[in-house]
Amino acid sequence: MKRTGVADLKLHPGKAPHWLVKRMIPMASALCEFIVDEFGTSELLLRLSDPVWFQALSNVLGYDWDSSGSTTVTCGVLKSALSFKNHDMVGIGGKGLASKKVPEQLRALEDYGLDGANLVEISKAVAKVDNAGVQDGYQLYQHLFFVDSQENWTVVQQGLDHKNNDARRYHWTAEQTKSYIDEPHTGLISGQVKDCTLDLTSKTSSDCRKVSIDIVKEDPARVRRYFEDIKSYGESTLIPWLEDDGQTCTLPSYKVVPTRMNWTAVREAYETQPEDYESILFMDGFGPATIRGLSLIAEMIFGAPPSWSDPVRMCFAFGGKDGVPFPVPRKDYDRAIEFMEQALNDAKMGRRDKVLGLKRLRNFAPPILRNAEIAV
Repeated sequence: MKRTGVADLKLHPGKAPHWLVKRMIPMASALCEFIVDEFGTSELLLRLSDPVWFQALSNVLGYDWDSSGSTTVTCGVLKSALSFKNHDMVGIGGKGLASKKVPEQLRALEDYGLDGANLVEISKAVAKVDNAGVQDGYQLYQHLFFVDSQENWTVVQQGLDHKNNDARRYHWTAEQTKSYIDEPHTGLISGQVKDCTLDLTSKTSSDCRKVSIDIVKEDPARVRRYFEDIKSYGESTLIPWLEDDGQTCTLPSYKVVPTRMNWTAVREAYETQPEDYESILFMDGFGPATIRGLSLIAEMIFGAPPSWSDPVRMCFAFGGKDGVPFPVPRKDYDRAIEFMEQALNDAKMGRRDKVLGLKRLRNFAPPILRNAEIAV
């Protein structure tokens, strides 16, 4: 399981115009079918888990990435376009209420021979990590689960920072790693880097995670005393513990001692004696506040600090439904869709010349694009 990237996007109100969406769906279907036919579903899932490629796909479909809509619209388009019949994979979930139906819809995939119960556990774990394991001030509101007939999967989810109306996108895939918390991401991009983020998935947080395990194995009464010892250091006086220069600054809420912890969950952890940090993180009752409280106890009492560095790097792109930097040429878009669909039909009939012609177009791309292999 691998979270492969994060992207920060501005929150833009309004809906994508119908004339654009109705073109994005057949274009997305054709592009994805070409990739699946040539490389298989695993390759398409891997590409969707790359935030840079995902943004490039959004651009190719005619939608700008520098907006929360690049996630909601592009994911919605892919959900409508993908099918087991044509692509051997589907997209499940969506925004708001649609994201809450993911468990039910994943279980329904048992009709196709998939292990729906296991996929539900994966979906919950991914959401829990980005909600409590990485505390960056964003509240998740979108969750889309892509899965093929072999149970390979990719998750794209998005959160909102209500203070500045920024939307942050998180990418996960089943490739390459076996851990949810040991630096599961490989590519992290952002339009904004937070000054302070509690990242318990970082290798820097390794000692903090180990100490947190030891803490929950202790008598809950003793853990409560630890918490009371640091609780008196509020937002204004916690700075000397965490900052070396002594300068006064406003700390984000996720770097401040929480007002309370879920002591029922702490006692249950003590009774079960968890062996690893994932067991703690995925236990019922261990929400962001309780996880943060444990990490601050580990830092301030036992000298095992977590990472407070935002795990992102900068990236910029442009384009868009609003005509910036230029309007979408509708007639050209329609001709491109027609050409792609005709090429697919010719390939199915044994005429590979047009498909090979598409591959030869890559030779005319700038070297930087060919080397990076980000062009759709």
